[in-house]
Amino acid sequence: MSEPPATIPARPPRGGLTGGEALVRALAAHGVTQAFGIPGTHNLEIYRHLAAYRIDHLNPRHEQGAGYAADAYARVCGRPGVAITTTGPALLNIAAAVGQAYSDSVPLLVVSPGMPLRHPRQSTGLLHEMRSQTEALRGVAAVSHRVSSVEEIGVAVARAFTLFRTRRPRPVHIEVPLDLLTAVEPAGPIRTAPPVSPATADPDALSTAAEALRSAARPAIVLGGGARGAAAECLRLAEELGAPVVTSANGKGIVAETHPLSLGASLHSRAVRRWLAERDVVLAVGTELAESDLWEPLPALGGTLIRADIDPAQMYAGPPAGIPLVGDARHTLRSLLATRPGATTITTETHHEAHRAVVALRDERNAETRSEDAHLLPYLAAIGSVLPANAVLTSDSAQCCYYGAIPHLPVAPEGRYLHPTGFGTLGYALPAAIGAKTADPARPVVALSGDGGLQFSVQELATAVQLRLPLPVVVFDNGGYGEIRDEMVSRGDRPTGVDLPPVDLPALARAYGGHGVRADSPEALAEALRRALDTPGPTLITIPEEHSR
Repeated sequence: MSEPPATIPARPPRGGLTGGEALVRALAAHGVTQAFGIPGTHNLEIYRHLAAYRIDHLNPRHEQGAGYAADAYARVCGRPGVAITTTGPALLNIAAAVGQAYSDSVPLLVVSPGMPLRHPRQSTGLLHEMRSQTEALRGVAAVSHRVSSVEEIGVAVARAFTLFRTRRPRPVHIEVPLDLLTAVEPAGPIRTAPPVSPATADPDALSTAAEALRSAARPAIVLGGGARGAAAECLRLAEELGAPVVTSANGKGIVAETHPLSLGASLHSRAVRRWLAERDVVLAVGTELAESDLWEPLPALGGTLIRADIDPAQMYAGPPAGIPLVGDARHTLRSLLATRPGATTITTETHHEAHRAVVALRDERNAETRSEDAHLLPYLAAIGSVLPANAVLTSDSAQCCYYGAIPHLPVAPEGRYLHPTGFGTLGYALPAAIGAKTADPARPVVALSGDGGLQFSVQELATAVQLRLPLPVVVFDNGGYGEIRDEMVSRGDRPTGVDLPPVDLPALARAYGGHGVRADSPEALAEALRRALDTPGPTLITIPEEHSR
């Protein structure tokens, strides 16, 4: 926003504002209308002012859930997610969510109180006291900023939103000392992040990239989450070049996964990695090409790697860029398209050859894991048969998701698939679904999880009941931590700590005030999912291991 809303005075009252009000005013001036968090003794001065500034609040049952919900809110609506914690353990509770947002380049703003300005470095036993909140959060956030005056609060918030707009979006923490939250001081005029023009890559680099693509006989395009805002440009470029497209988990669905040129989210496939290594030109947009995307290091590429990314560090992190294009993905690809990189090389026969190659490669990819993942496919097909194209799926770090849904459940560009990549947290799916549903209540949202991961955040069923909006939660129950169990067995180890006592998860959902059913077949899952999408509150649908194999 270039100007504050008309309901917020440009200047505060002459006597000043409390730090709590200055913080809420600054959030509202940047268009924040939704926050997630849990009230505590030390943050009440923040909560006191939310309603007056028209900021809605949703209270998950754990701060980690608040962080995941705010993360998914940001991914779905495109605006930064805001989470409010209190001091000490509450802030540490949200640290895992901050680390996940950092890994997945999500604009998440966490605000918290801190120890008073003149609090001694030596412990005094103050409630929630810890040595340094900012030092702890600097380990997982892009920035952790402790303000030293009420007037600095507005500057800190404006700086956070400026970082979100001008750099690779990553989480920011702002700490307001306890005594500043209630102190009345001059707050100064409202400071807002200035409007900026999106950065476009260097013209000479664009010309070099266009020439490389024009002369490519075997081009490929790799899309990550940083290409999300350039979906139309990515599709047009793929079609102009006749270039097959493969995505990371965060790039899933940027190009429709049913498109003839789409290989879907298949970077982890050995066949796809071998194919990439054989391309003469690879254009990678908004992706780290990291081990967490590929599940192992990227093989040496035989051709030229063009990397387009807003983060200049990506040009030499991981596979170095042969041709670096540093800038906003949409504007960079528009500039690249303006040079008509595929204008002289693509024929109808070239397109047909590319389509045939994609079909063959899809078959090869599927053959790699058919025996391992086949039991999941009928259930994933049942989910896909029920959901509309604009549905949001939230995912956990679970076998049913990374072996199942990511490669085998197609997503359209108007839909979204939200997965905790990189940092690989457990317990993301349920609170993320709540955040996604909060961002767009009219849009179908489904959470996918395993029984082990679900129990990291199962208490958020209470939050979903409070929300009273249809929210199916599909759980593949393999009796514990199936991935780790399999890894132990493959090492020849005795499985230890991975088999969990059975829990009647549908009954637990009902105990929270929601709904719960078992689905013993793909047909039963489809029927349960249809009902759940029309039933207020959460419906937990379990698929027991013996019925999914």
